[in-house]
Amino acid sequence: MKIRVFRKILSANDVGSTGGHQGGILIPKGEKDLLGILPHLDAAVKNPDAWIECIDENGELRRFRFVYYNNKLHESKGTRNEYRLTHMTGYFKATLAREGESFEISRSENDAHYAVRILREVAEVAPPTWGKDATADSDSMRIKIRTSWRRVC
Repeated sequence: MKIRVFRKILSANDVGSTGGHQGGILIPKGEKDLLGILPHLDAAVKNPDAWIECIDENGELRRFRFVYYNNKLHESKGTRNEYRLTHMTGYFKATLAREGESFEISRSENDAHYAVRILREVAEVAPPTWGKDATADSDSMRIKIRTSWRRVC
């Protein structure tokens, strides 16, 4: 039985700690392996979506929306052409997910449900970056956490 596992380090925006509203976790179009375990969404349809059922680390059934926002392909002034997992705010709040922790999604080829969990170890941060004219002791120092997806197995 083949199981595919993917992880994403959560950003402050992902878990809602910035106070902003995000339309779900981005899944880049280049993540073909990850997109391969998710339902097929027809690009000929404007903003196609599918609900996926996931079992979390506490054994609870969670329903997330997998959506392809593609109005750029269907409207002359459209700007979006991206995949997202949405309806995750309640899950992140219930699990007390924090920036720097990892969200994991996996699926066995014979399983109808996905498995999801939050991994509590906080990711290492990338070296600080400074603005164009900033110095190391300036207030403009920013720490960036790498938040891209990666395949674990």
